[in-house]
Amino acid sequence: MSDQRPDRLHRFISGYGMIFVLLLLMLLFTILTWKEQTPVGSDAGRAVAEMILAQNDQAVVIVAAGVSDVEQAFVQAAEQHLSAGGATVARTVSGEPSDARRTITDALNDGVSPTHLAISGIAERWTVFDRFEAGRLGQRVSPQPYSWPVFAQTNNLLSVANQTAIYAVIAVGMTMVIITGGIDLSVGSLVALASVTAAIVIRKLGGVNAGPGAMLIGVAAALGVCSTAGGFHGIMVTRFRIPPFIVSLSMMMMARGLAYLIADGASISALPQSWTAVGSGTVQGIPIPVLMMIVLYGLAHIVMTHTALGRYVYAVGGNQEAARLCGVPVRRVLVTVYVTCGTLAGVGGLILSSKLATGDPKLGVMYELEVIAAVVVGGTSLMGGEGRILGTLIGAFIIAVIKNGMNLLNVGAYEQQIILGAVLLTAVLIDNLKRRRSGGM
Repeated sequence: MSDQRPDRLHRFISGYGMIFVLLLLMLLFTILTWKEQTPVGSDAGRAVAEMILAQNDQAVVIVAAGVSDVEQAFVQAAEQHLSAGGATVARTVSGEPSDARRTITDALNDGVSPTHLAISGIAERWTVFDRFEAGRLGQRVSPQPYSWPVFAQTNNLLSVANQTAIYAVIAVGMTMVIITGGIDLSVGSLVALASVTAAIVIRKLGGVNAGPGAMLIGVAAALGVCSTAGGFHGIMVTRFRIPPFIVSLSMMMMARGLAYLIADGASISALPQSWTAVGSGTVQGIPIPVLMMIVLYGLAHIVMTHTALGRYVYAVGGNQEAARLCGVPVRRVLVTVYVTCGTLAGVGGLILSSKLATGDPKLGVMYELEVIAAVVVGGTSLMGGEGRILGTLIGAFIIAVIKNGMNLLNVGAYEQQIILGAVLLTAVLIDNLKRRRSGGM
């Protein structure tokens, strides 16, 4: 028993060691983005209202904020909580400084004597309030700043997960393909083809007035097209022994061209409002694409670790001829893997189409490289035979965290490309060193 524990720990570190890299990156960006912040939106409005009510529950208040949605949420929350607490909200302003000056002047001319001026973090910077006689506007109350890392904000973390979901979903199929020793460069083009196919079907079945049935038909058509493309890919590889790189490169160009052809080179936006329910919807505050990603990874992990198909995929990737001699249906396994990859690329395209409310032949450009990078960084060997589904999820998050952290630190787009390229090269180098150490090369 005592000998098994170090062995299990070694296998865990060998298979999922990149999770420590992910945690270190998150810690690094948490530290680097730690700075003073000012509350915004409804939370800030409630906080300001509570501060005023704590001083005077019979206060007469003028609320002022900017014009954005967040600023309007500040005004609404402050007004609601002040009124509920017994205070009087004499005037509210959600606009420019000139609007605030005009509204406050009118209120004073009407005989209003405010005891407090509730202002948002944006409005606090306005100098318009200094133009009124001292004391006439009462006590100014604004949100209290606090120190917190921008990276660790809940909205930012959910945004990272949401942006990762599409790449991660497609990477499930790519992981299976690469474990068999293949590659699929067509997934980005299939993303575009799926979005265009679904959009065209929905447009023909009602457009903006299409119902759930029409949308389901559009989804089925898109997934059918992408599955067929994956099957064609698999047949070319198994029956005609064309290298996967060549087949997928050809499919990448054909799928992209087909997407442009059937869409007449333009995006298709005549879709019903409910089409965005999946891409932009949430359940208990968690984006639906993230929930789909979690479910798909759970299923894929079970398939790859607890089913015969999973064992066959690893066997084919380790040594095709040995697998064939052991009775593994190599051709069927390869076709299944490429069909799965194509189908999941279609799922990614549908999520993206739902998120953007459009079908566009320009979608998915360079997705294949992002997805392959996630798979490789997650520990799957480009030589085949090795890799883990959950490792790919970790790899996808590593890339997403690096990109998000660099954006928060205002790193330029060119520098980001250099850094991401270096990360990918490092991952491949580590894979090669591991294989040499284990005698695989």
